[in-house]
Amino acid sequence: MFHSKITRRLVSSFLLIVLVSLSLLGIILLNYFRDYTMQQERNTLILNAKIVETAFEDILYTRNTATLDTTLRELHDKTSLRITIVDADGTVLGDTSEPSETMGNHLGREEIQQALSEDYGIAVRESATLHENFMYVAVPVYRNGQLIGIIRTSASLASMEQSYYTGLHVILSALFFALLAALIVAIWLAHRQVQPIRCLSLDAMEIAGGNLRKRLRWRSGDDEFDTLVKTINRLTANLSRKIQESQDEAHKMSLILNNTDNAIMLIDEQGLIVSTNRQAEESFHLQGNELHRHSIHVIGSAELSEAAQVVCREGKAQTITLQLDGENGAVHTFQVFLAPFRDGADELVLAVFHDISLLQEINQRQAEFVSNAAHELATPLTSISGFAETLLDDDFKDPEASHHFINIIYQEAQRMNRLMKGLLELARLDSRHGRTKVKRVPVSVNETLERTGRLLQDKAAGKSQTLQVEPSDENLLVSAAPELFNQIIYNLTENAVKYTPEGGTILVRSEKDGDKVKITVKDNGIGISPSDLPRIFDRFYRVDKARARKSGGNGIGLSLVKFLVELFGGKIEVQSALGEGTVFTLTFPCTAAE
Repeated sequence: MFHSKITRRLVSSFLLIVLVSLSLLGIILLNYFRDYTMQQERNTLILNAKIVETAFEDILYTRNTATLDTTLRELHDKTSLRITIVDADGTVLGDTSEPSETMGNHLGREEIQQALSEDYGIAVRESATLHENFMYVAVPVYRNGQLIGIIRTSASLASMEQSYYTGLHVILSALFFALLAALIVAIWLAHRQVQPIRCLSLDAMEIAGGNLRKRLRWRSGDDEFDTLVKTINRLTANLSRKIQESQDEAHKMSLILNNTDNAIMLIDEQGLIVSTNRQAEESFHLQGNELHRHSIHVIGSAELSEAAQVVCREGKAQTITLQLDGENGAVHTFQVFLAPFRDGADELVLAVFHDISLLQEINQRQAEFVSNAAHELATPLTSISGFAETLLDDDFKDPEASHHFINIIYQEAQRMNRLMKGLLELARLDSRHGRTKVKRVPVSVNETLERTGRLLQDKAAGKSQTLQVEPSDENLLVSAAPELFNQIIYNLTENAVKYTPEGGTILVRSEKDGDKVKITVKDNGIGISPSDLPRIFDRFYRVDKARARKSGGNGIGLSLVKFLVELFGGKIEVQSALGEGTVFTLTFPCTAAE
């Protein structure tokens, strides 16, 4: 019952208010009753003394003691008053209760002394004979301006005191019952007030525990509790909405960070990795236990931690370039953007890694392309210019030499022409307009292989090579442009003839592989090294530049072949080994005749 602090405070407050108020009221009433009773008793005694004065004035003046005693007995029998007659010098002349001879001089009594200087004297004290509290009133008696005696009346205060104690007992009893009633009322009121608070507290604790769908339900007649309930429910709804918005934003940000192509890290000012996104974990092969490790141990470079310290110290963003060793000897280049980031009291650095390895490789390939193109154009131009100058100087005096020089100029011009045609063809097909302009029709694979064999048969025979064409038993069709599809097969077969030594064998075969058409161009020529295989389809790339130039190659053919194969939805693969030959495998979707 009293476990609640509110109950204890409410009960204590009620009891304290009742106790203090009733105690003050009782004290005031008792003091008022006592003062009023004492005042009434004093006035009565004074009045009696005045009355007695009229009866005893002549007796006091004549000092007739016999009459004095008789009169005192008569008054005492009729009124039960205690009257004491005192001479001016304090000698007791008569008393209704005690013989005057046995009573000592009363001049030193308080009421006597006060009566000598004032209209009357009053004193309250315990009677030595009756052992009760008495009120004494003394009135002086004058005759012709001379004090002739003092009349003292007294009355016991026992009845008044008894009434006083009875009143005190009544007040204490009333106080007890009032406190008991106040305790009961306080407990009832406390229970009535604490019960909704306890219910609201349980619901509020459930809300504080994370159940933001919970709502307080209490109806108490549109009072302050209702206002509090509505306010808490509104606060909970707002908090739930804000938390949901924050969670949505956090989820959105997490999706963005985890699905971005850039690796992102949070690094503290000591260089320790605090947090990463999924791309960073995959790029740098990070595990959960590698967090809070130094970036030097994880990335293998001190440049990142040094830059992070500078950013923390200066509070300014900066960009650095990192080159890191990857797997299989590959080098990865990152452009790292570093920016200060404050997380509460911690100063962190946000590091965003942009992998520019591919861009650098493209730039390098572009530079190589420009260099190779310039070289390929410069070589025939140099030959043409040189031999033309020789012809001019020779003035055609030697017809045989002039014919030889003109033949060389023609060959170099044709070489340049082939180069330019290949580049223009690639540029045309690489454009969006060129791709959409290519018209595809069903092309017979067997006829294309046979036509290519006939065109290159003499060239292969000139090198004592065996060119075998093995078309499929089925009529295989591919959706492509006929002239471009012919160029694919022709280029691959011509390359096989070029790079196969004399007496070698070239095999061109087609077959059906499920719903695919598979074309194989195989030779037993010089082969391609493993280091060159990944780049043989790059423009102007040649495995053996000297032999390629000697045979008329310019590094455009294979790149054009791959482009056309992919343009027609196909796929090209190559297998080769030095001194063992090369196998090109083409795969196209099989199509039906129109």
